[in-house]
Amino acid sequence: METTSQAVAQAPAAEGQEQLPSARRTVDGYLLAPFPWYGLDEAFTGPRWLMQVGTAADEAVEHGSIGHGDEPSVKNEYAVGTAGEPKEKFAVVVTVAANPVRRSADGTGLLEATSVSSAAWLAGVGLLSFTWPGQMDHSLRDDWLEQQTETAWALADDLAGPDWSTLSLPVDGVPTPFHYRESEFGWVLAGSTQQGVHLGAYGRGMSAYGLGFAMIKDISTYA
Repeated sequence: METTSQAVAQAPAAEGQEQLPSARRTVDGYLLAPFPWYGLDEAFTGPRWLMQVGTAADEAVEHGSIGHGDEPSVKNEYAVGTAGEPKEKFAVVVTVAANPVRRSADGTGLLEATSVSSAAWLAGVGLLSFTWPGQMDHSLRDDWLEQQTETAWALADDLAGPDWSTLSLPVDGVPTPFHYRESEFGWVLAGSTQQGVHLGAYGRGMSAYGLGFAMIKDISTYA
């Protein structure tokens, strides 16, 4: 799925730089979306923060993400609090408009359809943007990220494959099947809603098994 403008996964900060604080991110792009946004349901009582939206070739908002918990930074190691437990605990929910193949606004071409695989790929790449194997030299990160991004695409394109299991989680209170996989860097899941959007999610340090999703009633409250 090709997108322009801002990607759903924040680009990793350059070495020595910090990620853009959520207080300085804008809700404007989210308000332009013709579809509802999703986040964790009210059972989650921790911090929530805006990330970024992604647009299609015709500049229509096509997807975006909402963060929950600790704002992750690019880490080249797990900041260990207890054995094997990462210090940063977060879950990010990715909302993707369920669009068919369609003509661009200027009529010159076709825009790709979106699917559950689109949500799975965006979630997989999102997790990678906050991942960096501790044993890897800084100079090799770009090559590693490119390789892992291709792997995430291949996995997202084969949701019926052995790398995925099925997990049922509530969406607006309705049990909904999701495709789910874990890796050494965290977890990724993807599914669809009854509201015309696909959902992807990724996280680390927070178990996916106890999560629930709900439509955000007023995204402007995140500004």
